[in-house]
Amino acid sequence: MIDRLKQIKLLTVEKIAELTDFDSLNDLKVKTLGRKGEITMLLRGLKDLIGEERVEAGKVANEIKNTLENLIDRKTIELKTKELEMKLKDERIDISLPGLPLQVGRKHPISMVTEQIKDIFIGMGFSVAEGPEIESDYYNFEALNVPRDHPARDMQDTFYISEEILLRTHTSPVQVRTMERLAPQIPVKIIIPGKVYRKDDDATHSPMFNQVEGLLIDERITFANLKGTLMLFAQKIFGEEVRVRYRPSFFPFTEPSAEMDISCVHCQGQGCRVCSHTGWLEILGAGMVNPRVLQYGGYDPEKVTGFAFGMGIERIAMLKYGINDLRLFFDNDKRFLTQF
Repeated sequence: MIDRLKQIKLLTVEKIAELTDFDSLNDLKVKTLGRKGEITMLLRGLKDLIGEERVEAGKVANEIKNTLENLIDRKTIELKTKELEMKLKDERIDISLPGLPLQVGRKHPISMVTEQIKDIFIGMGFSVAEGPEIESDYYNFEALNVPRDHPARDMQDTFYISEEILLRTHTSPVQVRTMERLAPQIPVKIIIPGKVYRKDDDATHSPMFNQVEGLLIDERITFANLKGTLMLFAQKIFGEEVRVRYRPSFFPFTEPSAEMDISCVHCQGQGCRVCSHTGWLEILGAGMVNPRVLQYGGYDPEKVTGFAFGMGIERIAMLKYGINDLRLFFDNDKRFLTQF
């Protein structure tokens, strides 16, 4: 038995030295030292030995078993070290290679113009208000003096979720919501930027676009206050040399109402293809808040007055940067966006 144990030890030591992977090492360990391994099966014959022979065989078996376990443990550490070295070698970064250039992001032109508009009006004392894009028919139309079946609704055909719930067609509902929240506090001086939705889709219209509206309510507010505010805005956004004019218009929520034009930013009012040779470009609608809208908001039109205005941010951006197709803002074409 002792000779056989020594023979197993010799063969196993040689095999351990030759192995190069964990699976083979584990198989050898099971074959030699496992529950059904060669040494284990051999030691079961100790019961057949007697006296000194049994003691000697047991002593030799334990020494051989400990020796092989230590060798296997050292081989395991050796294989792990080699594996780690190979992994580090494969993952090594060649710092002599040129690095990949990082693409620096930039603001979208609509975001840039929105921030510029907000900065201008905040500088005039306005605060920024927000509201839900999914709106009720009451706030989107009725509270703005546009009752059901009113022809003015045709101008703002939108996307209905139900008969009473829709995607807002303008940010004007926030005007009424703000008035309800603050009434009878004055002054109310807010601008409302945000997304709005209408069933339009062509070179100058989109089913989703960005709008900013303004509202000011206080005592003795007149159309002159509106004109002064919008004139300052136009000069800040388009330059000191810009000229403005007002044309009578109709909006259910303002009375009187007007469209505001600016002198063409491309030809400085001389007449060109952009302005259809008129020298003027329309940029926004405005007017004095209709008394009925003041009442819906909780204010007494006998005590306070106010003005409101609204403009499409894409429209301002197109004029400011000379863009001829509104859809370019939404195409995500880097060649277009990296110009700003």
